[in-house]
Amino acid sequence: MTHGTGLDRDGCFLREGALDRVSAPFAPVVAELAARLGEHFGPDRLHSGYLYGSVPRGTAVPGVSDLDVLLALRDAPTEADRAAARAVEDRIDAAFPQVDGVGILLFGVQRLLSEPERYDLGWFVACMCTPLSGPDLATRLPRYRPTPLLARETNGDLFRDLPGLRAQAAAATTEAGRTQLTRGVARRLVRTGFTLVMPRWGGWTSDLTESAEVFGRYYPAYAGQMRAAARAARTPAAYPELLDELLSGLAPWLADEYLAVHGAKAPRP
Repeated sequence: MTHGTGLDRDGCFLREGALDRVSAPFAPVVAELAARLGEHFGPDRLHSGYLYGSVPRGTAVPGVSDLDVLLALRDAPTEADRAAARAVEDRIDAAFPQVDGVGILLFGVQRLLSEPERYDLGWFVACMCTPLSGPDLATRLPRYRPTPLLARETNGDLFRDLPGLRAQAAAATTEAGRTQLTRGVARRLVRTGFTLVMPRWGGWTSDLTESAEVFGRYYPAYAGQMRAAARAARTPAAYPELLDELLSGLAPWLADEYLAVHGAKAPRP
């Protein structure tokens, strides 16, 4: 049986990144990150750390790409943990012009391994995240396939979040704020559009351009809008009017189609 990209011979997800794929410009960034995590999060707090996104995939562009980090804490994150994460983010962002921002996600180990998160955060850690430090939680999670269940539990909540996204757009009055929101909304729509068709395509990609193209094979009437979203996800400042167009056109259709095809993501506590 043949499978799409991103899967092994058994049709299970291949882990996306690896530390040896980090390109030379970003190697000192990752080294500094590891040092700062050790400084701000002791072994009594930090279970394990992970990279995800373009840096561990080896596709990061100096001056354009951000640094994405996930920390698995020994229990639920506290305000002190969040303050420590912000300190690390600010330190790395200020010290390295090759990264355009740093984002650190914080979760407790219990939540990452919980049954409700098995096909959402659990999948994300096991398949999208590259271990940086500590015991790898992927060894305690199953292997994953591009199934309708995975599609539902990863992106089947757009309908629920759409009112909030529209409210954020209405409140974003500065150019910087709208640009940031455009990037986030566009990325989400492209990834949601891709996972809508992922089980039929039978593979995985994190590349936004490829994701839009794959989606367009199944929904040609919306292919142009999805390609525009993929472009805006990379260079949002170049598309100042697209945010409202996406939220009034592509997004509500996509939310409804997702519900019809895969159903609603189970609410989280």
